[in-house]
Parts: sequence; structure tokens; C-alpha cells
Amino acid sequence: MSEITGDVAVSRRSLLSVFSAMITNPLKVIPPEAFHEPLVVTRDGGKLRVFITDPALIHEALTGNAAVLGKGEDTKRGLGPALGEGLLTADGAHWKWQRQSVAQGFRHEKLLAFLPAMIAAAERTRARWLETAPGAELDIGHEMMHTTFDIIVETMMSGQGEIDVEAVERNITRYLEGSGWNFAMGLLKAPAWLPFPGRAGITGSAGYLRSTLSRVVAERRHASEPRQDLLGLLLSAVDPESGRRMSDEQVVDNLLTFVMAGHETTALGLAWTFHLLAGNPEIEARAVAEIEAVTSGTGTLLPDQVARLVYTRQVFQEAMRLYPPAAIIPRVALADFQLGRHTIPAGAAIYVPIYAVHRHASLWEEPERFDPDRFDPERAKGRHRYAYMPFGAGPRTCIGSAFAMLEAVAILAVLLKGFSLRHIDRRGPRPKLHITLRPDRRLRMTAVQRRSSVLRLDGATKNRKDASEQ
Repeated sequence: MSEITGDVAVSRRSLLSVFSAMITNPLKVIPPEAFHEPLVVTRDGGKLRVFITDPALIHEALTGNAAVLGKGEDTKRGLGPALGEGLLTADGAHWKWQRQSVAQGFRHEKLLAFLPAMIAAAERTRARWLETAPGAELDIGHEMMHTTFDIIVETMMSGQGEIDVEAVERNITRYLEGSGWNFAMGLLKAPAWLPFPGRAGITGSAGYLRSTLSRVVAERRHASEPRQDLLGLLLSAVDPESGRRMSDEQVVDNLLTFVMAGHETTALGLAWTFHLLAGNPEIEARAVAEIEAVTSGTGTLLPDQVARLVYTRQVFQEAMRLYPPAAIIPRVALADFQLGRHTIPAGAAIYVPIYAVHRHASLWEEPERFDPDRFDPERAKGRHRYAYMPFGAGPRTCIGSAFAMLEAVAILAVLLKGFSLRHIDRRGPRPKLHITLRPDRRLRMTAVQRRSSVLRLDGATKNRKDASEQ
């Protein structure tokens, strides 16, 4: 069988147009019909591609048929050079035992213990902004990358090792930006060794990232005292069935997966959030009012206050709806399977285009509008669970989703309490997919200190001076 059975929407396009989209912006590979149809099929380069946007069908595919859906060669080709066979790229039993091994590190009580480090990292960013000249330009994407990487190093590696944050960020960006050509060459079934523009940069960046984390792993192996962080968990992980442990290479696979996916996606979600708030001052004012009320007007956010920032959380959720950092879930059918009224043949490429699901005309009222009230707990009750998937769905949903939400709300609360961010460019950015959904240009903004924050900071400074003179 090589065709899908049952009535479906068909999108007609040439191999050349798909190849061009892969290189320039893979987001354009999503057919326009996917924004209003439940299921769309295309065929290009001899490959059947199935785009699923109906939440019930997504649930059936990713959960009910998870066993017959693999990551596929495209994902391994695009991410394998950096991430090896870690959680994001592995399949089958190898994925399962790794997932089970690290799950305990993301239990609720463990995550709550990370909150002080998250708040402290946000406060360091706030202090950095306070030291900049008024009206100075900030690259908000870079600022958020710096902040979330700071958190990753503290919570997952106990601050171990002299890691060059700027170099890591630069190499992650270079690796991801070269991914379009990598996927496009896979579309043509070109051999993996064939040169293409940017290949040297991808190889060099993957080498730098892996060697940097290999050094961190080696240092920890020889450390005298174990540490209770993610790296320690990976080093002590044991397969419950075979009793095997991870090799250093496998530890690097997973550590780099968490560094790359863990800090990159949250940072992008935050950058898009500040972009949206800058254009919606009434929503920003409402979030700030909540933060002020929860913190009782003091200058400090406490860990136990984060859970009470309900509207602030909704703001981030809505930003992740409009700009989901992981915008497409790719799979490949390992065998024929039934999906609703359709039979999907083995070998078909399966896509859940989260970006299209989150903007689907049948699922969201005015889908292009920024409206955090969509995530009011009462309104959200009636929504299908698979209509909103910023962290993926099914058994392979992002293991760090709760970590990311805590981190994002804490960072927003600390920074919004002190500053209002305003755009420098009149032209708004457009989303561009480089494995993650990035702005197509730097988000250039200025941080304007809030008057209430200025008064409190001035008062705190005066009180410290008075105390020092007594």
C-alpha cells in the first residue's frame, strides 16, 4: 500500500517549492489547508506526507499508535550529529529506558527545589539591565538565552565547569540555522556525506558542543562527591531490565539534549512573550498588577509565590500558542495503521504541525489574536487536550515541560516587576523555523524601568546607606 485511504484534503505543490521552503523557512512546508482542514496529504519527491491537525486524530496517532510511529531518518539526520541517540532522537527500547532513568529528576518536589536558582538567575539579568544606560538596545532573544542557560548550568550541572555561555549560544544557533539544508538534502535522498552550504558550520558546532560537555562529564566522573542534579542522575542511571549504565557518550547525548532543548525553547518562548507584551500594554499592565499583588509590593519574588501567578502563566501559555518553539512534530509510519476512517501506509511521513493546530480556524476564536484569557482555567476546561501542545504530546511529550513553565513564570515575574520592554524596530519579526521557531531578525528592545520599581530601589538603597552609617 502506498496511498492513504478515505476522503482527505490534498495539497498540490512541486518538489522544487518544498525544497526551497526547507532551505529558506521550513515553516512554509506546512500546507495552507492545514489551518482549516482536519487532515491534509501531499506527495512530493515520491514521499507521502500526512499533516494531522484534528485533536482527536492527533491523540489517536501519537498515543494510540505510538508503537508504530518512529522518529524517522530526517530527524536523526538533522539532530543526530549533535544529540546522538539521546531522548530526542532515540527510538524504541533505547528511548524508553533513558526516559525512565531521568523521569525522577523532574518530579514536582524536585522542580520546586529549583525555583530559588531560577529566581536568582532572573535577578542577575535584572541587575544587568539596571547597569545599562537608559534607552540602551537589548537583544531580548540573546538576553533570554543567557538567562535560561544560566539556570540550566545551575540546576542540571550544579554550576560545574568553566563554560563559555556566549560560545555555546553561538554554536547552538549556527547548528540550528544550518538545519534547513540538512533536511532539504534528506528530501532529495542525498547521501549523508554529500557537501552542502553550511555543512562545515554544522559539523564544527556539533563538535564544539559535544567536546565542551564531554569535558564537564569527565570532570564529574572524577569528582569525589556525587551531586544531586541532572548530570548526577544521568551518571548513576541504570537500565532496570539489563542493569547497564550510560557511557560517557550517552550521558553527553542526553545532557546536550537538555541544554539545547531545555534552554533554547524556554528562551524563545520568553522572547516571543516580551514581543507580544510590547504590542499589548493593557495585557502587560494586568500581568504587572498581578505580580505586584502577589509579591505584596516588595522588591523580591519568593519561590512559594510563583504558583499564585495565574494570569502571568496564562500570558506565557498564550505566547506559546502563537509561537510554539517546537512548531512541528515529525514521525514516520513503521507499519500500516488505522487513523480514524483512514488507513495510513507504512513509510508515510507523519506531521503534527503544532503551529497550524494552534492557529486552526475550527479550534480557536480569532486565532491570530493575543488573548491570555483563553487559558483561564474555566475556559480551558472545555478544550480538547490535544488542541494545545507547546511541549508536544503523547508518550514523548517534553519531560521538562513543568520545569519550563516554572522557569518562564519566575523570569517574567522578576523582569516585568522592574521593567517594561519596548520595541526599537517598527517592523515586527516573522517566525522562522530552524528546528525551533525563532524570529527572523533580532528582537531589538529597550528596557524602561517602572516608576514604582525605581522608588522601591531608591528606598532600598537609602535604607542600606542609613544602616551602614549607624
